[in-house]
Amino acid sequence: MKIATFNINGVNKRLDILLTWLGTAEPDVVCLQELKATDGQFPRAAIEAAGYGAVWRGQAAWNGVAILARDREPVLTRTGLPGDSSDTQSRYIEAAVNGILIASLYAPNGNPQPGPKFDYKLAWHLRFNQHAAALLETGVPVVLAGDYNIVPEPRDIYPTRSYDDNALVQPESRAAFRSLVDQGWLDALRKIHPKEQLFTFWDYRRNRWQRDAGLRLDHILLSRKLRRRLTGAGIDREIRALEGSSDHAPVWVSMRD
Repeated sequence: MKIATFNINGVNKRLDILLTWLGTAEPDVVCLQELKATDGQFPRAAIEAAGYGAVWRGQAAWNGVAILARDREPVLTRTGLPGDSSDTQSRYIEAAVNGILIASLYAPNGNPQPGPKFDYKLAWHLRFNQHAAALLETGVPVVLAGDYNIVPEPRDIYPTRSYDDNALVQPESRAAFRSLVDQGWLDALRKIHPKEQLFTFWDYRRNRWQRDAGLRLDHILLSRKLRRRLTGAGIDREIRALEGSSDHAPVWVSMRD
């Protein structure tokens, strides 16, 4: 079973790239972020024609998350992160696929910091960590996949001082990610590649793709029941190289059935 996450950065604008990748990579489950489309604008017909069922929660111009499943329909279980009924941003969705609970998340960026956007980021991650702990307690197999908008460690960013004040690398942000992993979640990409420098995002500005000046923002975390099933993980960097592609590359894990 192959599960992937891809911040598509506009699902309709980059639909051809998404469909090309689906056809070549053939993931069984895909978590998408930054749809930048309302529910009605989601390209359901094209995705179904590619062989995938889908559930999604859209939002005009910003945010938006989805879960795709090959040759089956995901069973929708949640369309928002619990803990704050006033939060209407489309950043979280859950569905059951083939006996696994899948979450697709697009965490807040948090810039500029300090300020209200950074406060929202930290509050969101606190709610997310609390929900993740509750999911672990159920004992069901769970995958938390998406754009966490956190660079977990210094080795997960290219050598630079330009991000020193960025919300993505602040101690509070990294502490939130570390607290999540310490609950018992497995950082699958880092498990398979324990020593490599890994990037999943390259900003469009300042030739960062051409210079390989990247960051690791996209993560797939596995619950305890899935640890022993993990067989591989990787980053489809070649997708980032395509003309007009997202500034993120797809990240994937493979597991034994």
